[in-house]
Amino acid sequence: MSLAVSGLSVRRGSCAVLSGVDFTAASGAVTALVGPNGAGKSTLLKAILGLLPASGQVAFAGTDLSRLDAQARARQVAYVPQRSQLAAALPVRAAVAAARYAHHGWLGAQQAGDQAAVDEAIAAVDATHLAARTFSTLSAGEQQRVLVARALATGAPCVLMDEPTASLDVGHALALLDLARRLAAGGRCIVIVLHHLDDARRVADRVALMHAGRIVAEGPPDEVLTEVHLGKAFRVAPVPGGALGFRLLERSP
Repeated sequence: MSLAVSGLSVRRGSCAVLSGVDFTAASGAVTALVGPNGAGKSTLLKAILGLLPASGQVAFAGTDLSRLDAQARARQVAYVPQRSQLAAALPVRAAVAAARYAHHGWLGAQQAGDQAAVDEAIAAVDATHLAARTFSTLSAGEQQRVLVARALATGAPCVLMDEPTASLDVGHALALLDLARRLAAGGRCIVIVLHHLDDARRVADRVALMHAGRIVAEGPPDEVLTEVHLGKAFRVAPVPGGALGFRLLERSP
């Protein structure tokens, strides 16, 4: 299965924000979207999800997503936004459990399987101790982890994440990247917008580099994150051996 985007374009007034984007992301792999501010990365994710008017085609596993209603689409593709739009003062567990509407609708009664999916998603982002807290009282980084849990709780085989590490401390950021790898190893299609190019090298099987509303390079990280491509998109050059690296420590048993 794969996510296939063909000729996707988005206009805001007279401005073309996306221009005929062709893009493929495979299940069982992590695909990173990178590019300078304003390149169109967030717009691309929202257009894939049908949150913005767009022309072109988006399909997952051969199904045209535009033909699905919101509930059916949520069973196929889950979304982690850059920041929360959640205004209600819900407990964390209730906020994550709301994602199960994809399977039962807003008024459907939850089953034991739903409860297990919610518990597993919360544990996956190291937020079990936050489950009874009110979402609005959490820090930005804690809220971001809950948003990831909410996406995972849908059980959708494709997960789109828009800069999910931006508000996280270094330990939780590395843990989230590790989670993305494990989700892909389990067969999910993971598309993740990343700000730090070192993170893209660390986690991605493929990288799509965006610039001015187009994908200008796509392929394995070593073929995309080159001096030539980065010079054109970011006007920077990589410094050999100049990255500041970290790694996760093994957890105590």
